[in-house]
Amino acid sequence: MNKFILRTTLLVGLAVACVGASAAAFPERPVRMVAASAAGGGTDLIARLLAQQLTEIWGQPAIVDNRPGSGGIIATDIVAKAAPDGYTLLLQGFGITFAPALYKKLPFDVKRDISALTLVGSQPFVLAVHPGVSVKSVKELVQLAKNKPGEIRFASGGVGGGSHIGSELFRVIAGINIVHVPYKGTGPGIIALLSGEVHMAIAGVGSMLPYMRNDRVRALAVTSAKRSPAVPDLPTVAENGLPGYAFDVWYGLFTSAKTPRITLNKISKDANAALRDPASEKRFTNAGIDIIGGNVDESNKVMWAEMIKWARVIREAGIRAN
Repeated sequence: MNKFILRTTLLVGLAVACVGASAAAFPERPVRMVAASAAGGGTDLIARLLAQQLTEIWGQPAIVDNRPGSGGIIATDIVAKAAPDGYTLLLQGFGITFAPALYKKLPFDVKRDISALTLVGSQPFVLAVHPGVSVKSVKELVQLAKNKPGEIRFASGGVGGGSHIGSELFRVIAGINIVHVPYKGTGPGIIALLSGEVHMAIAGVGSMLPYMRNDRVRALAVTSAKRSPAVPDLPTVAENGLPGYAFDVWYGLFTSAKTPRITLNKISKDANAALRDPASEKRFTNAGIDIIGGNVDESNKVMWAEMIKWARVIREAGIRAN
């Protein structure tokens, strides 16, 4: 019996040592980073910035795979069902936390199937209109929408995404009737705004900045509770005519919750190192993104708290996915 116990202990110890060695060597091949956004959207921008730095740290390519649509559900489902080995990651906005409240049925359970690795950063969203819309403030936009109920169209990056929820909250708080036009990603939604296909859109400052600078869109305000260092002269929506409105957005790196904890910790540690690298910090700052960071436990705690918060907000606002 003692020999059996000794042998079992040795085998278990060897298995643990092998797992530890494997995690220490991670990654030994390219890593797929599924971005819940079309190319050109805020999520895509952040995914590419992080992937670039992780590629340098790992010596293995971190390859961005854009999978837009359904408010991030398509991308999240891919990662939830992937092999739990850390080689399939998810770069997703905080929409992952309100999907359970928006949809009656999801092909995955966020809390059971997905683990946060770190909170990458936050990015203020910008409320902008096409230059042909004759308003120069949020107050004027609200009044125009009240004068023309059902005529103002707004773009989003898809049903249930951040741009959709931010716009719906704007609609509810302003008490206006505006029409939602969903696209397969923030990038296509912004293109629709540029062409005049829609009148307004809420999107990440990083995605909007190039068009703000050449006056192809008219930025009215940032959606965050405070002004953004990236666009300090742009007032908040609350300052600009709609008191009580605030919509702060964050992005996270996730993977399958079934991934061994030692691998989760390794990826989290490397991702945080990537975020804190001086060159990386500069690139994020120039894109209007404030780095957050955090370990696995801290990040999951935030994610779960946000799920409770948004379930309440969505229920009280009466927001539903089509």
